Amino acid sequence: MALVNLNVVVSVYNEEAALPLFYKELYNELVQLNISYQIIFVNDGSHDNSYEILKTFARENSRVKVINFSRNFGHEAAMLAGLDYSNAEALVFMDSDLQHPPNCLKQMYETYQSGADIITMIRKSRKDGGVQKNLMSKLFYGLLNKISKIKIEPNASDFFLISNRVAQVLKTNYRERTRFLRGLIQIIGFNKSRLEFVAPERIAGESKYSFMQLVVFSFSAISVLSKAPLRIGIYTGLVFAVLSIVVGLYSIIMRFLGQPFSGYTTIVVLMSTMFSILFFVLGIIGDYIGLLFDEAKGRPHYIVMDETSE
Repeated sequence: MALVNLNVVVSVYNEEAALPLFYKELYNELVQLNISYQIIFVNDGSHDNSYEILKTFARENSRVKVINFSRNFGHEAAMLAGLDYSNAEALVFMDSDLQHPPNCLKQMYETYQSGADIITMIRKSRKDGGVQKNLMSKLFYGLLNKISKIKIEPNASDFFLISNRVAQVLKTNYRERTRFLRGLIQIIGFNKSRLEFVAPERIAGESKYSFMQLVVFSFSAISVLSKAPLRIGIYTGLVFAVLSIVVGLYSIIMRFLGQPFSGYTTIVVLMSTMFSILFFVLGIIGDYIGLLFDEAKGRPHYIVMDETSE
């Protein structure tokens, strides 16, 4: 099968209010590019009317394909499905809430034609970010780049373009069940480029990630790219080993000087701190073991219930 010029992979989860306007803007941008294209919508188990709207798009446009999951498998699984079903020289991944502006497609495709295999879209600012989201983003990327050997572009988003040869590498060699695709594309090499964009306010609905979901997602992303959290036990063990030697020497010296002390408070504080750190480290180890357990079970990344295309 001959490759089309461009596939646009769009993950959808309960976006019925935003989809008509998003599709209209995306379609207009693709028509202006004057290239062969296909839009691949992945319905990630939406509970609203999103799937019916997507099927309408597919009936009206033969270049629209809809993949419908049997349940919600998550954003990363939706992107992976779009990757698996793609057949194009270049692939663009984006969300359907218009916070990834379709008017960036022209610049992205031109940058790809100039020789870039990976184009990372960097969020310059976000109009609905708020203090909490901006702070979390800075903390996340700052921590990730501190503990990871390979540095990730701060404020990188799930809005990016990859060439077909990069797509083939991801399809074949990066099939782990815990993924961070926007990070993986930055560690596999190839010719990279970066473009900036401003994320506008959502036109409808609200963010699908709560604060705790963002925290869990952040740890999953870190676990994909770094083993550093597993070394916390080693580092804290060394610190407390030195601390215990200091406290022991101090106690011996005080005893010889005739000024022994009970040390009750010191012991309580040290034990409380050490046990807190111990259980924290055990939790991290347990999470990594959980990731290994998921890999060992070998369950599917996603289940497609049906497909729709003209």
